[in-house]
Parts: sequence; C-alpha cells; structure tokens
Amino acid sequence: MDIFGMKRVRKLRVHWPVNGATLARLTAGDVRVFEEDPSLAMLLAALAEKPELGDFGIYRHVFESSFGFEGFTVAPGANPTLGSVGGSSVSPTFVLTSYFDAGMPAAAVENLLQTIMDIHPWEVPVLEISDPVSISTGRTADRQEKVMA
Repeated sequence: MDIFGMKRVRKLRVHWPVNGATLARLTAGDVRVFEEDPSLAMLLAALAEKPELGDFGIYRHVFESSFGFEGFTVAPGANPTLGSVGGSSVSPTFVLTSYFDAGMPAAAVENLLQTIMDIHPWEVPVLEISDPVSISTGRTADRQEKVMA
C-alpha cells in the first residue's frame, strides 16, 4: 500500500549569485534576507508568478535552498559580471530547487526558463532540469485517517 501520494515531476535548480553579506545571513538562518536582498527577492517574486512551479497540492511555490560557492574561469569573448577574461573567480551562490509536473509541455518549460534567464545577473545562467522523478505530495486519504485517529 502506498502511504504517500506520489507525483512525477522534474526538478529545476537555479544557481544564483549572492554577495558575501547575503551568504553570511543565509548560513546564519536569517530568512528575512529573502525579502531584504533585492536580487533574491526578484528571483522569488518571478518564480511565485509561475503557479506550475512547486505545486505540492495543498502547498504551492515549494522550494528548497542550499548555498555555497561556484568557481569559474572567464574565457575570451565573455562579458563577465564577476571577474575578467582569463581570470578565475569564485562566487558565493544560492541554489534554489523546485519542481514542476513531468508532463509540462515543452513550450511552458521554455517559458519558465526564459523568465529566469531574463532576470538572471549572469551572462550564462546555471540552470538544471532533471529527468522525471517521483516526489511525495502528502499522505493518501487512508493514511491521513490513521494519523487523525
């Protein structure tokens, strides 16, 4: 018996540069930074306008986050936001992970990615989309009744 409602989805991960002060606030667990850092607030507002993203039934706009650093070397022809051609850089990074229905039409997926690319501060945004996976979206009715008893 399946005790969890399962849904086939694809995972979307967005790597977003942040400054050192924002990273420090994130690592300290200061959730006010999501509203107070203009760049993060812009990202979350744009994604909140996409009802198909993070749909867990009775919860909407679900996302997880992690943070760390991204390293890169700028190749000739680039117009970097951080660093210079030929140089190596390390950027503090916020990683947002959310999910969308695995059956979403390709045009809708392209629209979702374009929304992110249009506001992303990097010349080449790091966006990842997984193959379909199954996630739990809540308890089945039978399981819910047992928990409530």
